[in-house]
Amino acid sequence: MQDTHRARRGFGFWAAMVIGAIVLIFGLPIFGGGIWLASLGGSWYYIFAGLGLLLTAFFLFRRSMLAVWIYLITFVGTVAWALWEVGLDGWAQIPRLVAPTVVLILILALIPALRGRFATPRGTAAAAVGGLFALVTSIAVLNVSQQGIAVAQEEAPAEDAQQALPDDAGEAPAGQAPTVEEPATQAPATEQAPAPDAQEPTPAATPEQTGEEAATEETTPEQPAQPTTEPAATSPTGVPLRGVLEMPQTGADWPAYGGTHHGTRYSPLTQISPENVAQLERAWEFQTGVMPPEDADESQRWSPENTPLKIDDDLYICTPTNVVISIDARSGEEEWRYDPGIAPEILSIGACRGVAYFEDPEAGPDDFCARRIISGTEDGRLFALDADLGELCTDFGTNGQIDLEDGLGDTVPGWIGVTSAPTIIRGIVVVGYNVNDNEAEDAPSGVVRGYDAVSGELVWAWDLGNPDNRGAPPEGEVYTRGTPNMWTTAAADEELGLVYLPLGNSAVDYYGSNRSELENEYATSVVAVDVTTGDDVWHFQTVYNDVWDYDLGSQPALVDFPTENGTVPALILSSKQGEIYVLNRETGESLFEVEERETPQGGVEPDYISPVQPFSTYHSLAMDPIEERDMWGMTPLDQLWCRIQYHDSSYEGIYTPPTTDEWYVQYPGYNGGQDWGAMAVDQERGILIANYNDVPNRLRLVPRAEADEAGMSTAIFEDGVGGDPQIGAPYAIDINVGWRDDFTKLMCKQPPYGGIRAIDLATGETLWDQPFGSARANGPFNLPTFLPFTIGTPNNGGPVVTAGGLIFVAATTDNMIRAFDIETGEELWSDVLPAGGQATPIVYEFDGVQYLVMMAGGHTPMETPLGDHVIAWTLPGGSEQAGEGTTGDSEAP
Repeated sequence: MQDTHRARRGFGFWAAMVIGAIVLIFGLPIFGGGIWLASLGGSWYYIFAGLGLLLTAFFLFRRSMLAVWIYLITFVGTVAWALWEVGLDGWAQIPRLVAPTVVLILILALIPALRGRFATPRGTAAAAVGGLFALVTSIAVLNVSQQGIAVAQEEAPAEDAQQALPDDAGEAPAGQAPTVEEPATQAPATEQAPAPDAQEPTPAATPEQTGEEAATEETTPEQPAQPTTEPAATSPTGVPLRGVLEMPQTGADWPAYGGTHHGTRYSPLTQISPENVAQLERAWEFQTGVMPPEDADESQRWSPENTPLKIDDDLYICTPTNVVISIDARSGEEEWRYDPGIAPEILSIGACRGVAYFEDPEAGPDDFCARRIISGTEDGRLFALDADLGELCTDFGTNGQIDLEDGLGDTVPGWIGVTSAPTIIRGIVVVGYNVNDNEAEDAPSGVVRGYDAVSGELVWAWDLGNPDNRGAPPEGEVYTRGTPNMWTTAAADEELGLVYLPLGNSAVDYYGSNRSELENEYATSVVAVDVTTGDDVWHFQTVYNDVWDYDLGSQPALVDFPTENGTVPALILSSKQGEIYVLNRETGESLFEVEERETPQGGVEPDYISPVQPFSTYHSLAMDPIEERDMWGMTPLDQLWCRIQYHDSSYEGIYTPPTTDEWYVQYPGYNGGQDWGAMAVDQERGILIANYNDVPNRLRLVPRAEADEAGMSTAIFEDGVGGDPQIGAPYAIDINVGWRDDFTKLMCKQPPYGGIRAIDLATGETLWDQPFGSARANGPFNLPTFLPFTIGTPNNGGPVVTAGGLIFVAATTDNMIRAFDIETGEELWSDVLPAGGQATPIVYEFDGVQYLVMMAGGHTPMETPLGDHVIAWTLPGGSEQAGEGTTGDSEAP
């Protein structure tokens, strides 16, 4: 008996010592870090919490019951402080309460071992009751996290971003475009004018409407003019021009990257509906067999991002190495493939977002290459294939290919490459390409060119620095180097003959004083170019003197915008900083006032930073500025470190100027707002759908001497710190993408990191907004937590909407594809993907059966699993389910 008692006392002694050591290990950095944080102007809580932990450890080492009482006081104070800071936000409470609650349980378990001269039966009972009360309180708070943030969002949708802007923002009443005040300093690229008043949203189709009726009503406003019979003119380079061609429509097919060249990502199909979508099952799965080499290094990214095309019986997909594959749209069986021979080591982006399709109106239906697939490569080529055979169209360019490096001058392997689908309008292939960001000011030109879709002849070149030449550069010269490029997919209006180019920034993103006047005027603009001449008709700039890498990555959406005086042909443009603009696509004038608001000044270029920036009064996806309380982590320790970084950085809200003497915070970061995934628009219901990112970056401009000393190469510091050299500028740039903690790899900002929002098309008002993406595949140290709770993850890839009332979207880092009710935002169906779903799905019909198809290929920068999967879903029974509500031949005549 005595030996047993001694053993228990020995165990209690060592338990108290071990737990005391744990508390001490936490207490020292929390106390010291708390002093550091307070000295920077931050919260004083950590000083008191750290002091409480140190005292708790001291009395644990003495095996005194005072340890329990001191920790109870510290814990209750922590709960009170946590509730005061963030209320009942479960995810926000995780770093504040989980670790302290675990320590509480451990200390309460020590009570029997701590009974001594400071303990009495009544005191012990009181301590236990008090501890249990504190524990129950914390569990009740943490229970909110099990509900997920989505519940709170369901009950109270997030406010529009413009509602959180300063009181003097001058928001226009719903449905009315306010008058435009002349700016005091800098004017926008296009003169803004108020538009006619907006009317109420177009009524939704009734449940009794068939899919065919919905298709007719959807496509009627987009009906192209009939092909012209007038003799064709010639381009500035002497190439004969075609007239207006019929634009293929969605329904049975998905003929273009954005559904159509209008980029609305809308399908008139209705067979799959909110009532039956939960029954979706996999119809087939195809694997391309194209994967990154096993010895690939970190600089070789793999990000397929592919949206297939569906034409007649076939699907056309491309891989990161630009292999084009045709598969049967019903069975998923391979029909042919063409490999252009891309070396994986030159992949800088590792993306092939899509290919383009063209039918030669002058060819016979059985002629070779009458139907052709046109695609680009990451080593700077453009090629055309016979859509039925997969063989090069030898009449296109030189033996089926065009060298896009012609006229660019010196390049470096991997610096330029086509990563997005070309746009074909009036038989002219409009193509830009990616130019690696921040390598050098003397980077290759961002010239955008148009080529004849049959012959491959150069129709025109839009060289920003040489507007008087629409052809190839003269002998011995090159296209203007370092100019903004178009790396995403353009939208086009066949009838107007305009193609809309979303431009990026200049070659160096984070320093602008060396830019030309034309670069300052056109960078980060959408440019409407006459597809017959290559001349720009109008342009609209979304950022003045952009030093934040807020280039335009989203394909614009072309809609007939509802107003009280009828519809207006409009272009909807979303941006990385979250602003959504609505422009008259004939003139470039904004249909809603664009306000020029004062933004922060200073940084390393005080004379270059624009004193104002253009803000949309239609809608914004931007959130309120982040504060110290928005910092996050796995424990109080990493949350404290993020708080210290916050106060040790320059941050004055959106458009904080870049600095070099200290780090600065960019919020939102360059990945959104909205990036290349773009929006989807249901014009019948009058609803615009946008998924978005809500993530900051933390950056610092690195003086050239310091960058050289660090051994910066074209992609990474030798010591492993990510950055870009910006050769030619006085600074390199070091970027902590997503502002992640160095140890846990968690983001410093608390969730959500991404969401999906429905917007009233006519008024710009939010209909519903919620985070999407669960914590199941995400967690500290890049390990999955397997928690099914909605957290709101970063997302890349766009949505698709259908006349059946559904949104299909993947994009999130939890490797899921989901279906939402477009009217309510309710999640109705989901499936786990075999790899990351950073791509946009498509919807089509085959033999009366509606299919949902997407590529799950993963994404290196987003750290999702890599794969080569193309997956199709249908309702059970396949063709037996086809019938009323399908729209087998729903293309507009």
